Amino acid sequence: MTSTVTTSIDRARRIATVTLDSPQRMNALDTAMWRQLERAFVALSADAALRCVVLRGAGEKAFAAGADVAEFATVRSNREQARAYARITHAALEAIANCPHPVIAQIHGACVGGGLEIASMCDMRICGTSSRFGIPVKRLGLVVSYSELNALIALTGKAAALEILLEGRVFCADEALAKGLVNRVVADDAVAGEIEATAARICEGAPLVARWHKKFVRRLADPAPLSESELDECYACFDSKDFGIGYQAFLDKTKAAFVGE
Repeated sequence: MTSTVTTSIDRARRIATVTLDSPQRMNALDTAMWRQLERAFVALSADAALRCVVLRGAGEKAFAAGADVAEFATVRSNREQARAYARITHAALEAIANCPHPVIAQIHGACVGGGLEIASMCDMRICGTSSRFGIPVKRLGLVVSYSELNALIALTGKAAALEILLEGRVFCADEALAKGLVNRVVADDAVAGEIEATAARICEGAPLVARWHKKFVRRLADPAPLSESELDECYACFDSKDFGIGYQAFLDKTKAAFVGE
């Protein structure tokens, strides 16, 4: 079976679903899949009609078991190869993080190693009660790079991030929730429904506002002082069609039909 990354788009609901499709290997990503993942998110980022993206793994056993260790002998066996490999994986992770649309990770089963790094780049993470998490790279003699580690620290804080890396444990969904790795835990058979309901709530809102909020939250992670133009961007929404639509709908006590302009 060929490993791949697939994209499907529900135009009526304005939701895209990206699937890591290598269930025979617990959706571990080989180099080709990392490249496909980057291309998928670059394409979706350019699709202004979308309002939400769901990222999931095929099957019920794993979101993703990380990178495909079987190919390390040929693509990651020394420092020079590792640098080239990192350019590929980092491009994929950055494409997810930079996507202007809200991205939700739909997590079933194992979410470990590079799989957890991928999920960390999403805006929200919802998992089932039997999901498992961890980054046990200490067993491989590998380090997590600065850019990958930054996303983990942003979710869990420094102490928990070091705990995850130093102990290398694979832990349960409840612990992942306590650590801030996931937004909510639901019954395994309720994950898909919870994702659908969450995406629907996101899509009901003004899409420009969702994109601005993503941008603002990301910018606030940078300690550099905000410029006057950045501060002024907070008021751009008042010139949008969607503000007029939402304001009038609120007064009329009707449901707003936002147009994304």
